[in-house]
Amino acid sequence: MTCMTQKMRNPCQVNGGDDEVAADDEVQGITNGTRQNSKENGDGEHTGNHDDKNMDTLAVEENQDGHSLESRSSCISPASSQGGVYSLKTIKVMLYKSERHWNKSNLKSTLVIQDILSHTQMDLLETFGLNLHRIDKDVQRCDRNYWYFTQDNLEKLRNVMCTYVWEHLDTGYMQGMCDLVAPLLVIFDDEAATYSCFCHLMGRMSHNFPNGGAMDQHFANMRSLIQILDSEMFELMHQNGDYTHFYFCYRWFLLDFKRELVYDDVFMVWESIWAARHVSSAHFVLFIALALVEYYRDIILDHNMDFTDIIKFFNEMAEGHDAKTVLQTARNLVLQLQTLIENK
Repeated sequence: MTCMTQKMRNPCQVNGGDDEVAADDEVQGITNGTRQNSKENGDGEHTGNHDDKNMDTLAVEENQDGHSLESRSSCISPASSQGGVYSLKTIKVMLYKSERHWNKSNLKSTLVIQDILSHTQMDLLETFGLNLHRIDKDVQRCDRNYWYFTQDNLEKLRNVMCTYVWEHLDTGYMQGMCDLVAPLLVIFDDEAATYSCFCHLMGRMSHNFPNGGAMDQHFANMRSLIQILDSEMFELMHQNGDYTHFYFCYRWFLLDFKRELVYDDVFMVWESIWAARHVSSAHFVLFIALALVEYYRDIILDHNMDFTDIIKFFNEMAEGHDAKTVLQTARNLVLQLQTLIENK
C-alpha cells in the first residue's frame, strides 16, 4: 500500500533514512544561521521573536528520532509507517520536510511554510482539508449504537477513510462511504486489510455515487423488472403519483442495503451479492430491491400507498426486514425471469 509519507517524498531522494536525517540537520542549521545573522545585524531580540513565530507556523517540534511529536498516535495507520493522526498541520510538516533541494537564500529570508509550498501543493492541502471536515462529521455519527465502534475503533475508521481519500483525491469523500467501510472494519479489525478490501469494493460501488452514472441505470432496470414480473404493482405505482422512478430505492443501491439491515444480515446479504455474480446474476442487487417491494406487496396494495407513504414505510422498517426471506424471494425472482426468457 502506498503510504501518505511515501507519496509526498521527493523522487530525487534515494538514500533512505540517512538523507532524511541530513535534510533535517540542514533545516536546523539554516534556521540557526538565520537567527544568528539577524542578531549580528542588530535586529536583536525583536527579530529573534519574529523568527520564533515563523517557526511556530511550521508546527514542527521534533524528538530525537526526527518525527513530529504531534503527529504520533497510539493507533498505527496504514497511511503512515510511524502511525499518526491526519491533520493539515501534519501534512504541512511532511511537505516541508520533503523539500530537499531548497534555495538557501530564499529560505533564510522567509521560513513561513506557505512560501515553500507550491500553488499545486496548497490546492492539494485545501482539497484534502475539505474532505477531512466531511470525514470527521460522518465518522462520529457512523453506527454509534453498535458495540464495536468505541472511540479507538472510530479512529481506525477515520484512518482508513482518510487514506482512501488521500489516494483518490480526484474522487474525494462522499457521504455514505463510511457506511461501506464500517462492516469491513468490524470483520477484519485491521486497518490495512479493511483499506485493501474497501478499495476493491469501491471498484463497483463508486459508480453508484454522484457523477458515477450507475444509479439512473438501476432505476431504469427496476422499472423494467417490475413491469415484467408484477404488472399490478407497477400500475399502482404509476397511478399514485407515478413513483416508478424508484427514487425510494436510492439508499438501497448506494450502500448495498447496509442501512436497511442489522449487522449480521448485512454480512449475509453482501456475501450473497458478491457470490451471485458468479452463479446467477451480476445484477443481484436489483432482485433484492424488487424482493423488498414484493415482500410487502400486500401491505402496499391494501393501503394504496403513494410515493410519500412508501418512503415513510421503508424508513420505519429499516433494520426490521427478514433478510433470509428477502434473499430467497430475490433468488425466486431471478429464476422467474430466467424461465420467462427461456420460454420466449
